[in-house]
Parts: sequence; structure tokens; C-alpha cells
Amino acid sequence: MNIYEALKTIPPKKRAYFCWKFNLGYDQTKEPKSVQKFLNSVGHKTLNSFKAWEKTDEYRQLVSLFLEMKFDNDLQEIYDSLAEKAKQGDEKSIRLLMQLGKEIKQYANEAKKQIESKYNDDMDDDSLLTG
Repeated sequence: MNIYEALKTIPPKKRAYFCWKFNLGYDQTKEPKSVQKFLNSVGHKTLNSFKAWEKTDEYRQLVSLFLEMKFDNDLQEIYDSLAEKAKQGDEKSIRLLMQLGKEIKQYANEAKKQIESKYNDDMDDDSLLTG
């Protein structure tokens, strides 16, 4: 489950707060809302209820998913930078790139297994509808 899927399960005002706080809006050309504009949009006078929510497990779980997404994005940037240095012959970068590549392949194999399992489960569900 990614952060966007998880946010679908959260009440709308909390979802709006989380997206506002972490700038998860889909339209990145718009300027982020000020605190007052955000409060007006959700019909609250203060952030108190949202600050209290930040102390819950639900919020911490969402933050974990958000940070995982950020890490994945950072990992791609690191990989690109490392690959460029390795192509220029930097021996340390070559070793790191080889190690990273090995770990990425292991992760990709696990991802393939999960996707195949999900695909097979979905196919089984479809056969129930047609059978």
C-alpha cells in the first residue's frame, strides 16, 4: 500500500490536512495554501484537532508511508548520480553501484513475486465471476 491508497481510508478533513502539511497536492503549479486558507477550506478555526491527531498511531503510520515514498524517490536520484560517477570511472562509485544493483535486483524479484501472486489472486477472483 502506498501513501495515496492509505489516504483514501482517512476521513476527508484529516486527509486534507496531511496532504496540505506534506504538500501532496497533485497540481504542483499552485502555491501552497497558508494556514488560514487551509483552515477556511476545512471549516476549522485552529489546527488543534490536527495537532492532537499527529500524536496517534494512525498519523505515524501515514508518515511512515510518506517517508518510504520520499526514500524511494531519493534512492532513484542517488542511483542516477552514482551511475554517472561510475561511468566516469570512479572506483568507489563502481563498487557502490554494483552493491546497490544487487540489492535492487533482490527487491525487484520480491516485487515480481508479489505482483504475480496478486495477479493470480485477481485471476482466481475473475474465474469466480465467470464460472
